[in-house]
Amino acid sequence: MNKLQKKAAAVYTILDELHPPHIQFLEQRDPFRFMISVILSAQTTDRIVNIVSGPLFERFPTVEALAAAPLEEVEEIIFPTGFYRMKAKNITSCAQALVGKEIPSTMEELIQLPGVGRKTASCVLGDIYGKPAIIVDTHFGRVVYRLGLVDTKDPEKIEKQIASLLEEKKQYRFSMTANMFGRTVCHAKKPGCKDCPLRPLCPSADAFLKASAKE
Repeated sequence: MNKLQKKAAAVYTILDELHPPHIQFLEQRDPFRFMISVILSAQTTDRIVNIVSGPLFERFPTVEALAAAPLEEVEEIIFPTGFYRMKAKNITSCAQALVGKEIPSTMEELIQLPGVGRKTASCVLGDIYGKPAIIVDTHFGRVVYRLGLVDTKDPEKIEKQIASLLEEKKQYRFSMTANMFGRTVCHAKKPGCKDCPLRPLCPSADAFLKASAKE
């Protein structure tokens, strides 16, 4: 185990102990509905997705129903998520591709579905199938970059670098705890460095503390 791997392991342990055993940001638990919710979560908040997903699946409760849904109706329901025209097209096309089929269980198959990129695929692999998954969103990327665990802000490169630092059984849990930590402590503009449990491991903390002292 090299120095960076030891650091990642230490961060994992602290975050694992700090957070509840089960972390879920999206309310929909049915596998298909969960995947559609993740697609909708791009460039918006999970709170907004949870608000619109209820009416969406009340109106179109099955894969077949969403596959046949009029775009205008879908657009109207998901409008609050932003980019609603593109998202409506993606989720109906994704449903059409899955009619009569199971949700794929590999990254290679998942990213072939309309609207499904690596982030959505990783969410499906980790949440639905319990497989190793590094889920790189804004919060996760910010936390691992500030901690010096990665040297890039490119999502796919972050995914690969973190995967090389943690054993597979820890990857999905780390994705969720680091994400939660980014939402609650390591904020984008004003991170809570003063009382941060990761401060001894974080090369960015001093700079943020000095900047906040000048305000």
